[in-house]
Amino acid sequence: MTTSQNLMELKEEQIRAQYSAAVGMLDGFDHTPRIAAKRDAEPARERSSGIGTRRRFRSTTPGLVTRSTARPEGVHLINRIEGADESDPLTSPAQANVLQALRRALAVAHVVSDQYSDQTGLSELLKDNLAGNLTRSKTAEFGELLAASALISLYVFANMTSYLLASTTENSVEIGAVEEVLTDNPSIALHGALWELDQDLSLLAKSEEQLIQVILAYCEKLMEKVALRAATTPRLEPFTAVSYRVEADDFDINGFSPASRGKSTKLTMTFKKPNEVVGNHIAKYQAMKLSKMLMAYDFERQLNPFADLGGFIFTFMGDGKPGTGKTTLIQMMAGMINEYCQNAGYVFRYQNLGTDSIDSYQGKSAQNAKAFINNIIDRRVIGFGTIDDIDQLAGKRGDRQSSAGQLEITAVLMESFAGANTVVRGNCTFGMFSNYPENVDDALRQRAGARFLVDGPQTREDYIDILHLLMGKNHDIPLGDHDLFAAQQIKKAVAASYASHARPHEAGLLEVFDRVHSEIGELDTIAKLGQYLKGIQQADERFTGRAIKNITDAVKVRAMDFELPDEWMENTELFLARDYDTKRNMIAELAQPITVEMVLQEINRYADSEFRYADKSDEIAIENMVREYGRQEEAKKRYLRGKG
Repeated sequence: MTTSQNLMELKEEQIRAQYSAAVGMLDGFDHTPRIAAKRDAEPARERSSGIGTRRRFRSTTPGLVTRSTARPEGVHLINRIEGADESDPLTSPAQANVLQALRRALAVAHVVSDQYSDQTGLSELLKDNLAGNLTRSKTAEFGELLAASALISLYVFANMTSYLLASTTENSVEIGAVEEVLTDNPSIALHGALWELDQDLSLLAKSEEQLIQVILAYCEKLMEKVALRAATTPRLEPFTAVSYRVEADDFDINGFSPASRGKSTKLTMTFKKPNEVVGNHIAKYQAMKLSKMLMAYDFERQLNPFADLGGFIFTFMGDGKPGTGKTTLIQMMAGMINEYCQNAGYVFRYQNLGTDSIDSYQGKSAQNAKAFINNIIDRRVIGFGTIDDIDQLAGKRGDRQSSAGQLEITAVLMESFAGANTVVRGNCTFGMFSNYPENVDDALRQRAGARFLVDGPQTREDYIDILHLLMGKNHDIPLGDHDLFAAQQIKKAVAASYASHARPHEAGLLEVFDRVHSEIGELDTIAKLGQYLKGIQQADERFTGRAIKNITDAVKVRAMDFELPDEWMENTELFLARDYDTKRNMIAELAQPITVEMVLQEINRYADSEFRYADKSDEIAIENMVREYGRQEEAKKRYLRGKG
């Protein structure tokens, strides 16, 4: 993981240099539809009959010759947009805003396409083609680069147009499917898109409000279509590997993922207070700590001191039996972050990736998962993303029952959580929750840096507390001999929970621990702890280097084993409003040294979870095989009876 992003700023002078070409496209051009059928659209009309038709713009892309045998259809979007309200002869502010957004989006699309051409050598191939010097060996590469450049232009145009206009209307409109997606070259691609947009505006935009709604609906459909096409198009990595930024518009381009403004999610869930979460002491404590950790994020530096110092939880997995409190834990954590953000004036965004994200259309599931990731990692917000029942959502590789859509989601989550381009800024966290973590792909599960065992109430005191809590107040039954919620005092309960991991809980791991301990004595040095880790790996080959990294990350979190004071969250001047370096120093002063007890406890906590998952996974696999053998035997008996 990295703490810096491969970000390239698009200079304002480069964008403005493309304004003339962008206005030329909006003013007028000829286009003969090749895929979409012409609809019963009215031609765009000038406002005044005394002003002649504006000039038409023809493509001047070097190195390309296009020929049309059908009668071209003139497209004049400026006229179309200005005529959206025929009762007013003047251009309204809303119409001017739309035209400016389209001009700016087209200009940025040109700039990004040109930069892609320069990076990939397409610019030189265009010159060779224009001069007639393009060799046959380069023809295939030339065509692939042109197609990639066309898709980039289309997506950037639609993405930025949608971004610039999204805040101007709350309503939406339904339009048909986008069809005229051409990949000959960027110019022809944009001509096709603008032609189809003009068709939709002619049929559906009868007012200024409908004008914006139709453009937004079209851009959304176009982005979806282009993103699906891009999933199978080669030579796009130079574009997807770099993030572009237009500073004046606060607009970022991150591959084929839609940009969104920094606005909060409207939450409708029922929040829970920490005292309403009974049991689950370590999980509750770490969730409370993480909620406050997120608030240390510095929006100016775009980095969290906890991520800088090494004690931040970017991904975690909460597992436990049904009914043990996973949903309650989510409600508690989301409620705490929401309250802190409201007090600090920060934008909070929560989203859950649900099973409705799985789509039968190839590439759509991956697109949904990527949109979820990008929505949460937006560096302008505090983000909390959850993936409930991840065993149903993300497919297990090699499992014949996993659908293509589930495997797409698995691939996206693996790349996003610990891929080469993963950026941990400390402004967001992702929680994966499951009743059956053994059904989660091993590699994806190991990308969860922290483990929250959500095992619900355990002790007599826990069960009395939860009964009292859920009974409510509409009764007069005496409490009896019990100190209410004393067992839920978090620091005392957490200390006891951590101490219990001085020895493993799972039988398989306990056997390894006892064997290594009998051979080398107390595990009180790095060498001895390393030998213990090797013993674990010999018992379970899935215990790899990534597991060691997750353990060391958890140890660093333990070094930050303190809660930021509540008054720091309530009075922003004490901490939140301070500069990055001051916040970093304040946090560093609270850190405690790492001890061998911490390391051993975290090794056992993590390895216990892996052994727990492996045992369940192996047992389920054996049960499935036994069931399959039984079916085969029964089928054989019925077959023989039928033959007899």
